Amino acid sequence: MQSMSPAPIVSNSGPLLVILPGLGAVATTFIAGVELARRGTGAPIGSLTQLGSLPDGLGVQTPMNTALPLAQLDDLAFAAWDIHGEDAATVAKRSEVLHGAHLAAVEPFLSRLRPMPGVHHPEVLQNLEPVDICRLQHRREQAEALREDVRRAQKQAHADRAVTVFLTSTERKQRETAAHQSLAAFEKALDRNDATITPTQLYAYASLKEGVPFANGTPNNSVNLPALHELALEMCLPVAGRDLKTGQTLMKTVIGPGLRARLLGVAGWFSTNILGNRDGAVLDDQEAFRSKEATKKGVLDSIFQKEEHPELYSSLSHVVNINYYPPRGDQKEGWDNIDLFGWMGYPMQMKVNFLCRDSILAAPLVLDIALLLDLAHRSGMSGMQEWMSFFFKAPMSQPGLDPVHDLFEQQRMLNTVLSGLAARHAQQRREPLVAEARTTVRTGTAAARG
Repeated sequence: MQSMSPAPIVSNSGPLLVILPGLGAVATTFIAGVELARRGTGAPIGSLTQLGSLPDGLGVQTPMNTALPLAQLDDLAFAAWDIHGEDAATVAKRSEVLHGAHLAAVEPFLSRLRPMPGVHHPEVLQNLEPVDICRLQHRREQAEALREDVRRAQKQAHADRAVTVFLTSTERKQRETAAHQSLAAFEKALDRNDATITPTQLYAYASLKEGVPFANGTPNNSVNLPALHELALEMCLPVAGRDLKTGQTLMKTVIGPGLRARLLGVAGWFSTNILGNRDGAVLDDQEAFRSKEATKKGVLDSIFQKEEHPELYSSLSHVVNINYYPPRGDQKEGWDNIDLFGWMGYPMQMKVNFLCRDSILAAPLVLDIALLLDLAHRSGMSGMQEWMSFFFKAPMSQPGLDPVHDLFEQQRMLNTVLSGLAARHAQQRREPLVAEARTTVRTGTAAARG
C-alpha cells in the first residue's frame, strides 16, 4: 500500500547513485545522454523532469525541476551489473545508437564504467552467451553477493542515496509460486535455493534489503510479487514498474484513448515490429516473447473497457508479433493495422508505421524514473507508486484494481502527485521565512515597548 509521510522532504544534496542491472544499449544511451546534458552539448529531449512543467493552481506553469527538489544531473553517479563484462564505451559502440561527435565526446567517460558481474540463470534467459557472471551457485549466496555489490558501489560513489532501475533482458515467462506470496516464504525459498527465484527477483531483493528503491523496466516479475512488495513496505521504500513504455505501446496509449473518446468501434488491432538489438535476439526465444507479449497486449483492455460498450469493443482481436531482424539494430520499426467502424457500422482502417529508436525513447524514461523514485523516497512514500504508471507498459496497481493505461489519465495522476509534492516543498521553504519574520516582529515589538 502506498503511503506518504507528512514529514519534511529530505534534502536532495549529495550524490545519487543510479544502479543499472543490465549495461546494454538503453543504459549506455541514458548515461551518455546525462553526461552530454551536463556538459551542455546534448538536449534531454523526452524527459519530463528536465523539460516538463507543473501548474501552480493559478494557471502559471513552473519548470518541474524548479518546482520540485529533484536530484541534479551533476549529482548523478552510475553503477551497473551485466553478464557480458564490457565497459560502457564498448557497449555503446557495439549498440550503434550514438554516433559521431556524441560518442567521441563521452567515450573516455563511458570507458571508466565497468559492470559488476551479473547473476545468470540459463533456464530463464537464453539466446545470450554470458561472459562475466557471479560464480556463486546458491541463490542465497547470490543475493548476499549482490547486496555487497550495492554497499561497495555506494561507498565508491560517496553516495548516501541510490536507486535501482532494472534494464536487463526479458526472462522466460515464469509462474508465480508459493515462494512469492510472502516475504517469509521468499526468504525460505532463498535458503533452499528454490529454482523459481529468478535473477530479476534477486536484484530487487538485494536492492530493497540495502535500502534502495527499485523500478522494473522489463516485463519480468519482481516488485509486483507480493513477497517483494511486502519487503518494500517493510523497508519503507517506493517501487515502480513494469516494462518501459517506448514505441508501439506508447502509440496505443495515445491513439486508443482518442478512439474511445469518440466512441468509435474497434474490431481488430494487428501489431508487428522488427528489432535487431540484443533485446530482439532474446525475444526470438518464444518463451521470453510470452513475457513481453503479456505486457504489450494488456494495454487495450483497460483503455476500451468493453464491459461498458460491448457493442464497440467486445469482439476486438488484438494480435502482437515481434520479429528479430539483425540488420535493423536498435532502430525498431512497428506496424499497426487498426480495423475500426463508425456511424451505422461502416468499416474503416488506420495504419501506423513508427520508425523509432528504442534506446532513444527509453533513455529519458530511465532518467525520470530514477529522479522521481528518489524524490518519492525522500518524501516518505513507500510501496507501489501507481502515479508513475505513465512510464510503463504494465503498470502496477493495487489488488483488485485494474491498472490505468490511458496515457492522458496517467499524466493526470502523475501531475496530481507531483503538484502535491511541489506544494509541500514550497511550504517547507516558506516556513523558515515565516518563522524569521515572526521573530523580527516580536523583537521589534519588544524594543518598541522597552
